[in-house]
Amino acid sequence: MLRIGLISDTHGLLRPEALSFLRGSDHIVHAGDICEPSVLERLATIAPVTAVRGNNDRGAWAEALRAIEYLQFGGVTIAVVHDLGRVNTIEP
Repeated sequence: MLRIGLISDTHGLLRPEALSFLRGSDHIVHAGDICEPSVLERLATIAPVTAVRGNNDRGAWAEALRAIEYLQFGGVTIAVVHDLGRVNTIEP
């Protein structure tokens, strides 16, 4: 069975409890407000990461992130977005 870890709003902080929970994930999804690129680097040591830009993500590193990502796992499509109110306003 595929295990997808989901996290968001870390605001530059990865708590040990979150890292412990995400260990064993086959893929990690970060739904924005990362605030520090080192957060994504640390998560990538656990599993491949897909992340979207949140309203607090700024700078060149954050501009490389899309506002919405569509992922497929085992025939299931997941739309990842930080601000749910923007789902219908974001181009795929």
